[in-house]
Amino acid sequence: MTTRSGPTTIRRAVARDAKRLTRLVRGSRAYEGQYAAMVASYRVGPAYIETHHVFVAVSADEHESRVLGFYSLFRVPPELDLLFVADAAQGHGIGRLLVAHMKSEARAAGLDRVRVVSHPPAEGFYRSVGAVRTGTVSSNPPAVGWDRPELEFLITPDS
Repeated sequence: MTTRSGPTTIRRAVARDAKRLTRLVRGSRAYEGQYAAMVASYRVGPAYIETHHVFVAVSADEHESRVLGFYSLFRVPPELDLLFVADAAQGHGIGRLLVAHMKSEARAAGLDRVRVVSHPPAEGFYRSVGAVRTGTVSSNPPAVGWDRPELEFLITPDS
């Protein structure tokens, strides 16, 4: 697949991706300021990758493979647990590519919907790729000190 950042491949994450995915989460500019505490000690560990359906978007660069973003899809209950795009790759279609891949995986698994509890600044992105707001998840201090939008992707045979 080609995005504005060049050829991109999506593959299943493996345990050795854990450190790169953790760095991507912790370094995300989307979690600066009031949101920084939420990801400061977050870890995407090898066990998480081996237990869940985690997919990574990587550049098909001739010199090295760079992680451009990733997502994690829970099947029971159906939920998009994580979706991150590297700061340098934002605005190049990687997020849209990951969502399209997630929908395809959900469809193949027989899911008809996928829930998303969004980081508040990401709600606009999710809505732009077809998610519909279904409610609000209340804050849960000290882990999460703010309300979060709850959205849903409807998975149809042609979505």
